[in-house]
Amino acid sequence: MVDHKQNKSRHKPLFRIFNDINERYDLINRLFTWGMDKNWRDRLVTEMLKSRPQKVLDVGCGTGDLTIRIAQSAQENITVSGYDFSRPMLDIAERKARKCIARERISFIHGDAAGMPFRDATFDCIGISFALRNLLFENPSAHQYLCEIFRVLKPGGKFLSVDSSQPQNKIIRWLDHLYLCTYVYTIGMVISGDRCAYKYLTRSAMNFDSPEQLEKRFLAAGFHKFFYQPLFFGAAAIYGATK
Repeated sequence: MVDHKQNKSRHKPLFRIFNDINERYDLINRLFTWGMDKNWRDRLVTEMLKSRPQKVLDVGCGTGDLTIRIAQSAQENITVSGYDFSRPMLDIAERKARKCIARERISFIHGDAAGMPFRDATFDCIGISFALRNLLFENPSAHQYLCEIFRVLKPGGKFLSVDSSQPQNKIIRWLDHLYLCTYVYTIGMVISGDRCAYKYLTRSAMNFDSPEQLEKRFLAAGFHKFFYQPLFFGAAAIYGATK
C-alpha cells in the first residue's frame, strides 16, 4: 500500500468515524440495504466497464469491494487503484485483495482525495461506491474534491458513482427517511457502538443533494453529460458525468 501525505484537517469527523467502524462497516452495509448494495455495485461496475477502460480509480474505496469487483469483472488488461483516507479501511481492503484472483491488477493508496498524487488525465474512468455523499455533504472542500477528480480523469473519461438518493415521490421519500432514522440509525449504532457515526451517516443520507443539485455541482467543476439512474424507487441511484 502506497502512503500519500494528506491533510486530515479537511474532514476530521469523517476520519474518526471511518477509522472507528472499519471492522463492522461491511456487515452494517449489508444489513442497511438487505444485501442490495452488492447488486447496485455490480450495476455500477457494468457501467464503468462499458468503455473498456485500462486505468481505473476507485475514490473513497473503503474496504475495497468496488476496487476488487472491477478487477475481477474486467476481461481485458486493466489496472485498478483504490484510494482512501482511512488506513484501517485499506488494511481490510488489502486482506481481501490478497484472496482475489485478480490481485495483480490492484493497488491501494492512502491519502486525501482533495490532493491526489496522480498526474493530470491519468485515468480512463473513476468510480465511487457509497462515498460521494461523504465528499460533498456539508463539506467546505466539496468543490475541490470534484475538481480534483476532474483533473485526474482523461478527456472523454467518465465518472460514475452509486450512492443514496432522494426519492422524487413524497410518500416514498417520507418512508425512506423514516427507515433511515429508525432502523438504519438503531442497527448501525447497536452494532458499531458509535452513536455519532450513525447519527452523521443517517443525517447525510436524509439531506443529500437532489439529482438537480448534484448536476449543478458537476457542471461547475467542468463536467458535462450528467446523468442519473434511480435504483429501488429512488432511494439509491447511479450518478454519472463525462469530462
